[in-house]
Amino acid sequence: MKKVVVISTSLRPGSNSNVLAEQFAEGANAAGNEVEFISLRGKEIKFCIGCLSCQKTGSCVFKDDVPAIMDSVLNADVVCWATPIYYYEMSGQMKTLIDRMNAMYPKDYRFRDIYLLTTATEDEEYTPKGAEKGLQGWIDCFEKASLKGHLFCGGVTSPREITGNNKLQEAYRLGNSIE
Repeated sequence: MKKVVVISTSLRPGSNSNVLAEQFAEGANAAGNEVEFISLRGKEIKFCIGCLSCQKTGSCVFKDDVPAIMDSVLNADVVCWATPIYYYEMSGQMKTLIDRMNAMYPKDYRFRDIYLLTTATEDEEYTPKGAEKGLQGWIDCFEKASLKGHLFCGGVTSPREITGNNKLQEAYRLGNSIE
């Protein structure tokens, strides 16, 4: 059994990326894993100011919801990020959280496997490449971790438009493959 943390970064109720993340989480749970689902909706996440205090002290100068999220990620075996694609890039909330998790860099961590789930109105193959590249930059800071899978569902715009899409089954299978 692995500890799986799924981070849904969309703030929109009924977002397609959140629905995709829920399916991944259900699959991971059905495979017997311990799953923690974290939605950034309603969370307070301040912007990083680049002071680098976290590199000296191991914690950020800001007191918000990030330390609890960071603790969950540090103690996970698997981390799955889910984001809508805005202007061919990850959501601003996801980028802000990644920036704020800079305090993790000097710490020990358990996670090895990283997954990315993306949704967008656009359906071109290159649509999610910016988000994948951005996440890879974060992964590269953790030499024992690697991107194990990326699932993209394009052509979905309105809330819950993804319902009935075969990508939901793929997300479930991807989560269910974690052993």
